[in-house]
Amino acid sequence: MSYRLDKDLALRERAQKVFPAGMYGHMSTTPLPDNYPQFIAKAEGGRIWGVDGYEYIDFLCAYGPNILGYKHPKVEAAVRRQLEQGDCTTGPSPLMLELAEKLVEKGDHANWSLLCKNGSDATNICLMVARAQTGRNTILMAEGTYHGTDPWSSWSKVGITDNARADIITFKYNDCDSLEQAVAKAGDDLAAIIVTPNLHEVFVPQQLVTQEFAQKARQLCNDKGAALILDDVRCSWRFSLGSTWQTLGVLPDLCAMGKTLGNGYALSAVTGNDRFRSGAAECFFTGSYWFSSAAFAASLATMEAIEEENAIERMETAGNQFRAGLADLANGYGFKLDQSGPVQMPLFLFEDDPEYLKGGFFCNEAVKNGVYLHPVHNMFICAEHDKDIVDALDRLDGAFKALKAQFGDG
Repeated sequence: MSYRLDKDLALRERAQKVFPAGMYGHMSTTPLPDNYPQFIAKAEGGRIWGVDGYEYIDFLCAYGPNILGYKHPKVEAAVRRQLEQGDCTTGPSPLMLELAEKLVEKGDHANWSLLCKNGSDATNICLMVARAQTGRNTILMAEGTYHGTDPWSSWSKVGITDNARADIITFKYNDCDSLEQAVAKAGDDLAAIIVTPNLHEVFVPQQLVTQEFAQKARQLCNDKGAALILDDVRCSWRFSLGSTWQTLGVLPDLCAMGKTLGNGYALSAVTGNDRFRSGAAECFFTGSYWFSSAAFAASLATMEAIEEENAIERMETAGNQFRAGLADLANGYGFKLDQSGPVQMPLFLFEDDPEYLKGGFFCNEAVKNGVYLHPVHNMFICAEHDKDIVDALDRLDGAFKALKAQFGDG
């Protein structure tokens, strides 16, 4: 039976009439090969189903929020119970306080917490708090890193003035000399260094942070009285229920968390230490839906399930199995893969593929075979993928076979 996306294409035609670009943001499949479905009908565990009925083992996990598995029973039950009591009300639920206390308990760096909705909310709050506390303006960030959609960080310059980035200085990730030079350039106006736990940008191999670089960032912030901000949005809870650098023994002053906190229910957070408490207290930030108690219930249940079900260990095991299996398949068909980053957030690029032709073709064949990958963006492993890896690798054998027929010996 041929692979057809008739219903999906019909929905895309409708979308072209009401969305300026047909679809927007990172969920748009416009940059992806033709076989990718735009609209998803349902999801469960580590799998999604498109509107045309095809099932896919989903290694994007909604671009990160799915950590336990879609429709996790403990999380869904907690949300249903809270919805029976109310969700967005005039004043927050006590669950908000309970969750904030849990976040402080789990974060070695944390004395307080603020709860919001999106990763961009959290990174913006961190910058505001750092500037309020230090009375300075300049922010240091790594070249090419993504910290959200706001003008100071967005990869796109469309509709953005040059002034939006006037107080940003960049450095090279994992390069201590470059970081020191950026600090020197900031002089007495350094408010913060914002950095991701690992370098996880599109089109290029990921970089695991070095212990030396993490410690250098911490030392420079100590020396200059600036904030070390860890943008943990993409990595949250896949390595630790505290900050990801907690495993290195390097603690941030402020940590932006997101994606996984509600296993798909909208929630992000900032945690910080007491040195930045008064700055946080002076700032004004809020949102109409930031106090939604259903998301707090989801987050508390997610945190409990991660611990009860050994989710962090399961993701690492599944990630290692997936990485090894991909390498074996690629080698068997005569292709070389550059696999990078932590196994819980895998990225693979084909060697000698500067135009990403092999990667695009392979992923297009993979989705036809029921495996949803991404040719240039890091992917995500959820806990329920430990049931899917063998099946996924079996399906990907067909994609490698098609790649071999198209490109020959690598």
